Amino acid sequence: MFKELSPSDAWKLLEDGKARLIDIREPDEIETVRAVHAEAAPLSIAGYMNLPPLAPGTAAIFTCRSGHRVAANEAAIRPLAAGGQAYTLAGGMEAWLKEGLPVKRGHRLSIERQVRIGAGALVAAGSLLSLVWPAFIILPLFIGCGLVFAGVTGFCGLGLALKAMPWNK
Repeated sequence: MFKELSPSDAWKLLEDGKARLIDIREPDEIETVRAVHAEAAPLSIAGYMNLPPLAPGTAAIFTCRSGHRVAANEAAIRPLAAGGQAYTLAGGMEAWLKEGLPVKRGHRLSIERQVRIGAGALVAAGSLLSLVWPAFIILPLFIGCGLVFAGVTGFCGLGLALKAMPWNK
């Protein structure tokens, strides 16, 4: 298991050039907000990444949104540390943001947030419209079933449709 580093300790190592921060979140998450100095190595393709080797005496600090993804996938991402010392950022990017450490922000919302907004808007609209015409109750029922299906299978049709939208290109 990787040792944990607090965001402030990680920042000090990064500023001193004694560590590299490797973000294993997916591209849409990284584009939304990422730590300054972070290198992208999305978990979905981490096994195929060819990151430059760590310099002698340099540590690899892995991060995700909360730290859980790093902990659950240590075996898959350990090779990215290339034999050097490996750490996990305690609390992930959520903790980094809480400590007010420097970040770069993108210009768009993550697909996950867009799905939440879209599904919530459709449920609210369907619920309100069902007061006028009862048949509209099918819309929130359909969206609710779609969210359960997405949670169980990992396939989200709304997410795929949103990824294809021009603002997400």
